[in-house]
Amino acid sequence: MIRYACTVCSYGYHPLKGDPENGIPPGTPFEDLPDGWRCPWCGATKDQFVPEEEEEEQSDACEGDP
Repeated sequence: MIRYACTVCSYGYHPLKGDPENGIPPGTPFEDLPDGWRCPWCGATKDQFVPEEEEEEQSDACEGDP
């Protein structure tokens, strides 16, 4: 899953979660955020975000264990 990290404060925008507190519903792709959207933590603009691959949670069991 890709998230978008603010390079100023490390806030992570998750498209599946959106930013409901600022009028962005869950499921909104980063590219579809309004031009005036700002980082909710520090106010950085969209161009100060970078895509990051989010690590998936892994279980303690090894695949293929009986």
